[in-house]
Amino acid sequence: MSMTFKILIAVMWIFAGLMVADAARAERIKDLASVAGVRNNQLVGYGLVVGLDGSGDQTTQTPFTVQSIVNMLSNLGVTLPPGTSLQLKNVAAVMVTANLPPFARAGQQIDITVSSIGNAKSLKGGTLVLTPLKGADGQVYALAQGNLVVNGAGASGGGSKVTINHLSVGRVAGGATVEREVPTLLGQGDYIHFDLNTTDFATAQRMVEAINRVVPEAASATDARQVRVRAPRSADERVAFLGRLENLELQPAQGVAKVIINARSGSVVMNQAVTLDNCAVAHGNLTVSVTAENSVSQPGAFSQGQTAAVTNAQIDIKQDSGSVLNVKRGANLAEVAKALNAIGANPQDLVAILQAMKAAGALRAELEII
Repeated sequence: MSMTFKILIAVMWIFAGLMVADAARAERIKDLASVAGVRNNQLVGYGLVVGLDGSGDQTTQTPFTVQSIVNMLSNLGVTLPPGTSLQLKNVAAVMVTANLPPFARAGQQIDITVSSIGNAKSLKGGTLVLTPLKGADGQVYALAQGNLVVNGAGASGGGSKVTINHLSVGRVAGGATVEREVPTLLGQGDYIHFDLNTTDFATAQRMVEAINRVVPEAASATDARQVRVRAPRSADERVAFLGRLENLELQPAQGVAKVIINARSGSVVMNQAVTLDNCAVAHGNLTVSVTAENSVSQPGAFSQGQTAAVTNAQIDIKQDSGSVLNVKRGANLAEVAKALNAIGANPQDLVAILQAMKAAGALRAELEII
């Protein structure tokens, strides 16, 4: 085999690899944008969960639970004598929430989430009684009922308590039946609109180019968030047209360099566009330790004193000597992670270091604290 032929094969493999890499980075339009007007609608309702094993609301502290029971029994034809005091332990007042998907038809079932609003200890084993679910306009769109599934467990005894996961929230798969439909329009007149999930001028332009390659001169960008497409007027043809467009692939533009900081948990997440310039960082850990030791003060014999519990507290403050580290410039995410790991800071300290880097101009990214 000649050297020229080997070089030709190598070039072909490299070109094939680049084509596969480009295809791997490409995303479908349905992953980057949504059709305007096609969205979920939130539903909410108030109901009761019955059949709990003594873990329901304490009726003396949640009077609305008793009131709900009385109203429900009255609607079912059961009249309680005046002045009756109900002591219930197997009933809990709950809020029921659900998402009504677009194009949902009457009779279809949707999942619901049931959350306690009283002081019930657990909803495990309970049954949600018939609950109407309303939309923002006050109309009833679904009816919910069913047995709850609670992913958790708990036990208590002797003053100790162990809980796994959350016991005051449960789900019912297919627990609501749609009773009223929400009309959904696929565009207005001759046009439909795609709303990008992220505002970006370059991605909007690339989407226009991808659509126009299939349907010439059909798409145009309204702004950095919306793309307008001329579509057939017939409903059947419009659905088929949208099915073709949603599966078109394009390579989205690289997003803005951003670092997301969760101030409550100390989590730090950054995207691949983040870069660093050369800088020097001095970091020293400050540790505060509080130690409490309980002891008993015993009076002497015949002193008529009393035995008392005494707490001896000791507070120590330790500060490590901080060294100045030279953080090298990072041109990609791997180099940035390597440079930050060299500092050796914990996530809480890393938040302060990143803020200081941003103020010094060494961090080439936008800081967002959530």
